[in-house]
Amino acid sequence: MRRFAYALLFVLVSSVTFAHGQAKYVFFFIGDGMGVNQVNGTEMFLAEKDGRIGVAPLLFTQFPAVGMVTTFSGTNSVTDSSAAGTALSTGTKTYNGAIALDIDGKKLTTVAERAKMAGNKVGVATTVSIDHATPAVFYAHQPKRYMYYEIATDLPKSGFDFFAGSGFLKPNQTIDKKEAPSVFPMFSKAGYTVIKGFDHFKEQAASAKKVILMPKEGSSEVSLPYAIDQKAGDLNLAQITEAAISVLTKNNKKGFFVMLEGGKIDWACHNNDAATAFNEVVDLDNAVKVAYEFYKKHPKETLIVLTADHETGGIGLGTGKMELHLKALQNQKVSEEVLSSEISALRKSKQNSVSWDDIKSLLSEKMGFWTKLPISWEQEKKLRDEYENSFVKNKVVFEKSEYAESEPLAAKAKEVMDEIAMVGWVSGNHTAGYVPVYAIGAGADLFIGKMDNTDIPKRIAKAAGYK
Repeated sequence: MRRFAYALLFVLVSSVTFAHGQAKYVFFFIGDGMGVNQVNGTEMFLAEKDGRIGVAPLLFTQFPAVGMVTTFSGTNSVTDSSAAGTALSTGTKTYNGAIALDIDGKKLTTVAERAKMAGNKVGVATTVSIDHATPAVFYAHQPKRYMYYEIATDLPKSGFDFFAGSGFLKPNQTIDKKEAPSVFPMFSKAGYTVIKGFDHFKEQAASAKKVILMPKEGSSEVSLPYAIDQKAGDLNLAQITEAAISVLTKNNKKGFFVMLEGGKIDWACHNNDAATAFNEVVDLDNAVKVAYEFYKKHPKETLIVLTADHETGGIGLGTGKMELHLKALQNQKVSEEVLSSEISALRKSKQNSVSWDDIKSLLSEKMGFWTKLPISWEQEKKLRDEYENSFVKNKVVFEKSEYAESEPLAAKAKEVMDEIAMVGWVSGNHTAGYVPVYAIGAGADLFIGKMDNTDIPKRIAKAAGYK
């Protein structure tokens, strides 16, 4: 009898959450580099912070439709972001490095372009630069992902209504390093208003027809700050989601499609920085919460889909003993990259005459070592040996990852933190691991079970009626 009651409850819940109407409003979230363990680790970290063992569920993991996704590219079992993004945007496998072109270099039509052709408003947003691989594959068509200028010149050709991110990496320089006309006048000519900062957005959005939202003046064009490093006034993905809804619903009875990327989960995992990665997943979930509030007002017409392009780092939750100490990660107050900057600043301010006590004070403040986290003799020796190399012998060899170069002592401190938390990593690059997919709303039932990444845009198009 109890089993029947549970089955009946599932049917009743499914009838609400798997809305059978056409998806008028589509939110497509992509957690770059976010595999199953990035999600699971975040939920266990949040639970341990609350003083218990288990999981503290993120909002998106409670969506009723859940699936598992393969990510290989057209030329390799381990994909890069551009090939995986192309699969997620067009439903076609391609070579690593391609931006919405097939293996033979032919232009592919993206799900965002299909939405636009169907009369919908369209948005593309990210926490990294707007010309980066994942956002690019929804609006641009180029043979190489590093053709940042050429990608940016494709933006006004798309006619999409909303873009957001940290900016543009090469706004006036071609792939062969030749000076070129700035892309910003091109944007203006195509009717885009470039708005810098969320406060300015709230002031200017009402009069703007098409918007490119970037951080406030003086911010980095490379990426938004990591969630763990964000300060008051910094633009974040939740605000971007709010802005996207504002722009895409204005004078619009047809509907919209918007892709929103949490791009720096991947960057943190390239750095093997667990605390920073888990905070990025929470940041993505905060953006999903904004979309979910919209969904609650339009449950029969809204589809929210969240997935990842690939897994990064091969993160392992447990390093030998049958234990995890994820709670320790809450003592890390900054990303490895910011810690590196602070060590460099300390070096400069003291003209390289930095004492071990200076380093201990900094690591205690930023990582909790010694004061909040007891560390072993072996762990302290790792840090002390690196200090000797960097500041006594002056043998400073910066550690390089895909998107950063770090002071060796910052890298070592992050390594010790991961060791204390008992988090391991296979590599500093992408892996071929499964990634999850979650969905709620109109057509969500299409995202249950095992599928390939090429299936996802096809199923979004089906749910929304794009041709």
